Amino acid sequence: MVPLPSAILPKPLCNKIYWADVMMINFFQTLGRHTLNFIQALGSVCLFFIQILTHSGTAFLRPRLSIRQVYFAGVLSVLIIAVSGLFVGMVLGLQGYTQLAKFKSADILGYMVAASLLRELGPVLAAILFASSAGGAMTSEIGLMKTTEQLEAMNVMAVNPVSRVVAPRFWAGVISMPLLASIFNVTGIYGAYLIGVQWLGLDSGIFWSQMQNNISFGYDVLNGLIKSAFFGVAVTLIAVHQGFHAIPTSEGILRASTRTVVSSALTVLAIDFILTAFMFTES
Repeated sequence: MVPLPSAILPKPLCNKIYWADVMMINFFQTLGRHTLNFIQALGSVCLFFIQILTHSGTAFLRPRLSIRQVYFAGVLSVLIIAVSGLFVGMVLGLQGYTQLAKFKSADILGYMVAASLLRELGPVLAAILFASSAGGAMTSEIGLMKTTEQLEAMNVMAVNPVSRVVAPRFWAGVISMPLLASIFNVTGIYGAYLIGVQWLGLDSGIFWSQMQNNISFGYDVLNGLIKSAFFGVAVTLIAVHQGFHAIPTSEGILRASTRTVVSSALTVLAIDFILTAFMFTES
């Protein structure tokens, strides 16, 4: 936009209009640049996902590769998942009992805690914890292999690094995530039981019977497992993609690990909203 001449408008007003136009142009330039970068990154992740699916034969023909990664990604994450689930369940039990008692509805504490964990909190929090522990470790490991030129050495020996390194870790994360979410749910419900029944004196039979009568396997448990499977695909895909495309320096690996945790958390929350809208919205 051409600034108006000072003959028509006062000079201070002309300068103000000019700088307002410049700031607006810079804003749209920045917005467009970030939008294009996001589309480019999303396209890169999708192409990498297709590449993993294409070269997953080695991971299935040699299951020991995936089982080894299940141990590192899943088994070594059980402790933090179980302890976190226990304390989350204890907090839910304490807060839920306090609020429900105001309305003389403390008997439904077991159902409230179970529904909250199975539908939302269990899969989401387990996925975020998985991203911060196993996801960051995957990114760092693959990034270190790239820095030390191990991936290039595989290419020289006619070994595809995607099929040998990336695919087993990807499928290990996909397998581990629903199991870890189930452990989180079980320990969370037990934590609520300790607070509600053992500490606050709620009847044990009422606690379990309300949960048994109102929790549906297909509606609550199965949908929660489906959510955790989607989260496992998203988190593990981001982790291996960031590691495989990390800048081969110590600073590059550090930034890739940070991007893995942040991107995984945001992606999990976005996918959770979409899946919840389809699964739990009554028509």
